[in-house]
Amino acid sequence: MTIPKTMHALQVAELAPDFAGCGVAEVAVPEPGPGEALVKVRAAALGFPDLLMTEGKYQHRPDLPFVPGNDIAGEIVALGGGGGAFAVGDAVVATAGIGGFADYARCPLPTLRRKPDGMDFGAAAAFSVAYLTAWVALVRRAALQPAEWVLVHGAAGGVGLAAVDLAKALGARVIAASASDDKLAVIAEDYAPDACLNVTDGFRERVKEITDGGADIIYDPVGGDIFDESTRCIAFGGRLLVIGFTSGRIATVPTNIPLIKGFSVVGVRAGEYGRRHPERGEENFDAIWALAEAGRLKPRVHAALPLADWREAFEMMRMRRVIGRVVIAPNS
Repeated sequence: MTIPKTMHALQVAELAPDFAGCGVAEVAVPEPGPGEALVKVRAAALGFPDLLMTEGKYQHRPDLPFVPGNDIAGEIVALGGGGGAFAVGDAVVATAGIGGFADYARCPLPTLRRKPDGMDFGAAAAFSVAYLTAWVALVRRAALQPAEWVLVHGAAGGVGLAAVDLAKALGARVIAASASDDKLAVIAEDYAPDACLNVTDGFRERVKEITDGGADIIYDPVGGDIFDESTRCIAFGGRLLVIGFTSGRIATVPTNIPLIKGFSVVGVRAGEYGRRHPERGEENFDAIWALAEAGRLKPRVHAALPLADWREAFEMMRMRRVIGRVVIAPNS
């Protein structure tokens, strides 16, 4: 396979609002070093961290210029030596941190896993990080038990929909929450949660009614007012999982509230969990991929757009017009 010298990549040259510092540029194809692979990108899924990184608002701040894109699916076209279990031509998924929104991406070998045969590149790119986050949150951090009630906020987003899907697969009773009746209708049809709930006018009384007292686990990637009200409808002994802050406001809670109500506020960082506990990190990946290969999980690709249409993809995400994940497909 002939590898070109240059490629197209979405490059962040300046940290600025409204994606003003971003643009497609022609750059050199990276060369893989020892312990790395060069992957021809077939699909790269967009997440809120990618949007935040363009403004320097995410905890990981790469040196400028950089190419965003963490969740990658494609084919290995070159190895820098020490490929181990991988070979040129293998179809893989990678969580490389950055580099995915380009024709080619350089990926450390430990970030690679084989793409399941029954999953296309778009679904594979959409799957890994979202479902890993849900697994670490629900299983590792919240110790989910069958038949427990799980309230999932932001249920139409990538990490929220993954939590709905995974919680159902693990035997939980699930409430999918969103501010859009149209999105909830799609979720009800495709994922069959036990209840759907529009949170626009509040939700705490309805949650207590559905669950007969309160949700055992609340999965919150939204923060802000959603977090505040969640503290009012969580069961005694419940676990309120802090996934992120897509609302833009980082909430606070007076410590007397979890004291009196007997619940825990639990932070979730799936990637950091794997870095600190490598063996358990591998077990987490193995668990979600086993469920996927068995056909028990179904990641949803809302749209797949070419690299030239990156701004449309970013705007879809920013304006919350997405159910599942948006994928950029540079080599489609």
